Amino acid sequence: MTPAAAAQGPTRTSKTAAAAPVSNGRGVLADATAGGVFEGYRPGKYALAFDEMFDSAGRTRPAYKGIFAALSTIDAGDLAARAEALARAFADQGITFSLSGQERPFPLDLVPRVIAATEWSKLERGITQRVRALEAFLADVYGDQTILRDRVIPKRLVTSCAHFHREATGLVPPNGVRIHVAGIDLIRDEQGDFRVLEDNLRSPSGVSYVMENRRTMARVFPDLFASHRVRAVGDYPSNLLRALRAAAAPNEADPTVVVLTPGVYNSAYFEHSLLARQMGVELVEGRDLFCRDSVVYMRTTAGERQVDVIYRRIDDTYLDPMQFRPDSMLGIAGLLNAARAGTVVLANAVGNGVGDDKLVYTYVPAFIEYYLGEKPILPNVDSYRCWEPGECEEVLDRVAELVVKPVEGSGGYGIVIGPDANAKELEAIRRKVRADPRGWIGQPVVQLSTVPSKIGGGLQPRHVDLRPFAVNDGDDIWVLPGGLTRVALPEGSLVVNSSQGGGSKDTWVLAPRTSVAQRELDGTQLVGEQHIAPDRDQSREPSSTRATQQQQ
Repeated sequence: MTPAAAAQGPTRTSKTAAAAPVSNGRGVLADATAGGVFEGYRPGKYALAFDEMFDSAGRTRPAYKGIFAALSTIDAGDLAARAEALARAFADQGITFSLSGQERPFPLDLVPRVIAATEWSKLERGITQRVRALEAFLADVYGDQTILRDRVIPKRLVTSCAHFHREATGLVPPNGVRIHVAGIDLIRDEQGDFRVLEDNLRSPSGVSYVMENRRTMARVFPDLFASHRVRAVGDYPSNLLRALRAAAAPNEADPTVVVLTPGVYNSAYFEHSLLARQMGVELVEGRDLFCRDSVVYMRTTAGERQVDVIYRRIDDTYLDPMQFRPDSMLGIAGLLNAARAGTVVLANAVGNGVGDDKLVYTYVPAFIEYYLGEKPILPNVDSYRCWEPGECEEVLDRVAELVVKPVEGSGGYGIVIGPDANAKELEAIRRKVRADPRGWIGQPVVQLSTVPSKIGGGLQPRHVDLRPFAVNDGDDIWVLPGGLTRVALPEGSLVVNSSQGGGSKDTWVLAPRTSVAQRELDGTQLVGEQHIAPDRDQSREPSSTRATQQQQ
């Protein structure tokens, strides 16, 4: 039995959610100052979870000492004013997400999440190791399939995956990279250990919020940056562009790179436009491209221009109507033939979805040992494979205490949290699991770690997860320092999705004091990069980000 991936992403509030014990035995923080924004900071429903700012005795953890000291001097009025400044800055810049077809501001919480240099070093090594193993797996299953012959993972499991595309068999990228960008979702369990919750190898989104969160926080809290050695996130576009250019055929000295978007109505369009603009490449839709003689061209005002690399943000089945959905109006007919001919590279590669199937996920630790000969640095969350009869029976017997997730699901849809479900819902999920065991996994409810978040006029614990982004150029795997921290703002909720009331936090990775190789930013440098004084009113400032959104 391989218990594997646990809770997150549920689409409802958990009655059993909990957070780190931060009480000194009397229900208050040992480090709290009377009258400050931490007054009344109590575990309450979060008493079982690991609190990242305070230890079990209520003492401030070392990485957060500077944050705690700075926030302890702020009163509720100042906190509210800064929160309003954050919200205004996001609204002015058009930083939104799409919910039910409507654009809404993306909530950014005031308190950053801090990760110490030593903790990040382990996370970075674990993410790199995982991406290397998944690269080897994808090359294998679309090539020689030795891992299937050696029965490390059942062949029927792989070939039955909805995202295993035979059309990608034998399609080898020029530099061998299939995962140009990976988003590895992490959670921190009740003991404070980081675990991998999910792998995103198709079109992981959210990095635009990482960059914009940092920009906005630097404007509103320049004093906090001045007292911390925070590693930069603004160089993500340059690292991504380097990886995309490296993916082109070796005979292309100056490859043409484009970002392919479904259009302005896609929920991640803000990110598509931001990345294209910051990389200095064209943002295109399917109608802007065409194939002739297995070569992809872009229509421009100066005539046709050959395209060498497509960073596509369109699902596999919409990419090429000749190979997948014939009714697709988003893709380019003949695109896969061009990729097979080696005249164009698709990033990420077609067929990567087999690597982030939630049932395949349970085998990734075995992939690491099989391909790399190493022990996993970052463990999975425990999971039960419903397609194995013994484990399926255990899930059915314990469904009231487990999280049951569809292996092809995303965004938290279809998940049933046993402790929160009524008898009718439990019986319904039992029927679904019996009807399609391959389509489900079971996981124990894991209490996500907590970080102080602005609730009302003060700070209270709220659950968080983390999505770091890894960029692979074929020679090295670069991991963006930090990533997207999502926070479940409703009290007691484990749901971090923005569509369910969640928000985000700026994620600070502290640079080691002895480091000279790693670039660091202090408050002056960060604010200086934006050419904005910290106390200026941003409501009248135009920005390219805002202008782009207004053009939608």
